[in-house]
Amino acid sequence: MTTRNPPSSFSVASTVALLALALLAATLSAAQAPAQTNGFDLDNALVPADEIHAGGPARDGIPSIDAPKLVAAREADFLRGGDDVLGIVRGGVARAYPIRIMNWHEIVNDDIGGERIAITYCPLCGTGVAFAAESGGRELTFGVSGLLYNSDMLLYDRETESLWSQIKKQAVAGPLAGRELRALPLTHTTWSAWLREHPDTRVLSTDTGYRRDYARTPYGGYETERGLYFPVANKSRRYHPKERLLGVEIGGQYKAYPFAELSKTDGEVRDRIGGEPVTIRFDRLNESARAFDAEGSQMPAMTGFWFAWYAFHPDTAVFQAPRG
Repeated sequence: MTTRNPPSSFSVASTVALLALALLAATLSAAQAPAQTNGFDLDNALVPADEIHAGGPARDGIPSIDAPKLVAAREADFLRGGDDVLGIVRGGVARAYPIRIMNWHEIVNDDIGGERIAITYCPLCGTGVAFAAESGGRELTFGVSGLLYNSDMLLYDRETESLWSQIKKQAVAGPLAGRELRALPLTHTTWSAWLREHPDTRVLSTDTGYRRDYARTPYGGYETERGLYFPVANKSRRYHPKERLLGVEIGGQYKAYPFAELSKTDGEVRDRIGGEPVTIRFDRLNESARAFDAEGSQMPAMTGFWFAWYAFHPDTAVFQAPRG
């Protein structure tokens, strides 16, 4: 009968160490993957998953406002005339959402006359978009995922945990991937201009339930710097990256109206996009632009930075003011 020699202490130690390292690597890999995506599943992503970046905060690290408190204009003493707001009118009811609050929360889940809406703002792209908060007849409530695509915020709905691109207006991952949200007319202007037009407006209060310094911006001088915090797929040097513009989409056709060009006009531009007539009205004093259809109704359009619009729409047409 023969007996096997016991393994040397070196081989035992080596085996144990290798097993420990393998286990540690597997554990780190498993923990790291959901951490990088804040726990969202990107398996069916409609955009390159490696171009979706973690912005820093975890899921809901930037908290949406889900029970907004609104005050009358006379009570909004924290606002100054030149402060930017996002303004919306639904069923004759006007509301204003100060950018100084949106910078810290990015999403307000609101209800106007029984209509569920989501007011969204991406500070990195300067884009404010209002959506009807439903898809396929199902009401949705949105939160901040903490993820970015082309430097633009990815919202997520709490009902299915699908990820939605604000600028694409589409779910790009999750159970609702491919679905689109309906954008609503929204005005990005100053508080004084909005108040003059809508004296009965109600205003999102700083009483949000969170302790934030709404008197300052967490983004410093980002709006005027050329640099970006996160990579984008398409770049153009045609304008300053943070040049503000009004982006309009009709029938799958896109056109940008840079404020630098609109400022050279008399404030009104009559144009056609996708064969449809559109009128752009530019308020030079308040640096605000809106789009109107042939009947004079305000259309959904997006104010934002040039780099962001171009990143998503590299084939965009661009308005140029007539020479002279």
